[in-house]
Amino acid sequence: MTPQHDATSLSLTPADEAELAAAMRRMGADARAAAALLRTVSTEKKNRALTSAADMIEDAGSEILSANAQDVDAARSNGLSAAMVDRLLLDEERLHAIAGSLRAIAALPDPVGALIQSTTRPNGLQIDRVRTPIGVIAVIFESRPNVTVDAGALCLKSGNAAILRGGSEAFATSSALFDCLHQGICDAGLPAAAVQLTPTRERDAVGHLLAGLDGAIDLIVPRGGKSLVARVQQEARAPVLSHLDGICHLYVDKDADIDKAVAITLNAKMRRTGVCGAAETLLIDAAVLDKALAPIAQALRAAGCALRGDAHARALDPDLEPAQTVDYDTEYLDAILSIAAVDGVDGAIAHIAAHGSGHTDAIITENAAAAEKFLHAVDSAIVMHNASTQFADGGEFGLGAEIGIATGRLHARGPVGLAELTTYKNVVRGVDHTRP
Repeated sequence: MTPQHDATSLSLTPADEAELAAAMRRMGADARAAAALLRTVSTEKKNRALTSAADMIEDAGSEILSANAQDVDAARSNGLSAAMVDRLLLDEERLHAIAGSLRAIAALPDPVGALIQSTTRPNGLQIDRVRTPIGVIAVIFESRPNVTVDAGALCLKSGNAAILRGGSEAFATSSALFDCLHQGICDAGLPAAAVQLTPTRERDAVGHLLAGLDGAIDLIVPRGGKSLVARVQQEARAPVLSHLDGICHLYVDKDADIDKAVAITLNAKMRRTGVCGAAETLLIDAAVLDKALAPIAQALRAAGCALRGDAHARALDPDLEPAQTVDYDTEYLDAILSIAAVDGVDGAIAHIAAHGSGHTDAIITENAAAAEKFLHAVDSAIVMHNASTQFADGGEFGLGAEIGIATGRLHARGPVGLAELTTYKNVVRGVDHTRP
């Protein structure tokens, strides 16, 4: 059976706002106390907690999948989109991948205490800049139950305490996964409150997290749709590390290998349409539109993708649905792709600047100069050359897992892994140094 821990807060069903507020404050206080202990916990203990949790998840696979089936049935009954259901759905392969991500994180170097920079001043004073945990991190996410494990594990390995708030649609699955993670933490002798999951579906719990739990929270990470991120950015009383829309672009240059363009576009759009790294817009150099559009469109249609195009593309392929301006500003998360002709690399760069979300954008070309121009000029967290945008993933970046893709410009950009969940401090060593 799925292991059950004895944290009393997990049985809480708040009867009123006062009781919920008190429960959330306790979680904050417990997390703050746990964070103080985690700063000095050994790497071995953290790794033991993660590998133990991985074993428990695989042992409890049938119970976790049963809980997930309940969530999926409810989601479909409530009319959730196919993309949202896909994000929610677990099977044996995905469950094995969740356990694998825990082991991968355990195998990574511990960032806590890592030396970033060392300087010895002319007076002999030594100044070391070293990585240190941020403290208490609140992660608010929707749909994907695997985030329960990935976020909790990344926070733990980087020495942070975590308070997790999953989406109500994944409540049963997240709870089952969390029980395994929590048991691994306790078995390793780590603080029980090192990772906590809000034990209620009450939406007001999010408001308490955003208010900061009496100053207990140091960082808030939202992972979900535009409305969730907008609310967090508007209401949060603690710093926010945001993941915005994944309006990802592929640009087929005039010097592209067309066979490569077909293969990369098909993978970038259709491998999994519900992930944030899925391509949503295809840009084609007008100079090769007549050569590139037909084979790409044929492959996408055969895979079940609906295509929308601008006037230039529709002149060559009248079966394209007319694309509206809003299409180029939309993250479909579905088997839909918008197509536009652009005037070379400069046109592609301009289109992405106008419509992109700063997530992931790629150029397909055999022209090294064109590729370098694109890679330097496009201001996104991830820029690619001759690669599918679906590589925008923490695991593919060697991070073991990710807590999200940061699309802002401060602190972290791209996949947020262990190092991105730390800050630094300056350690100064002297020998009877006094300042004249």
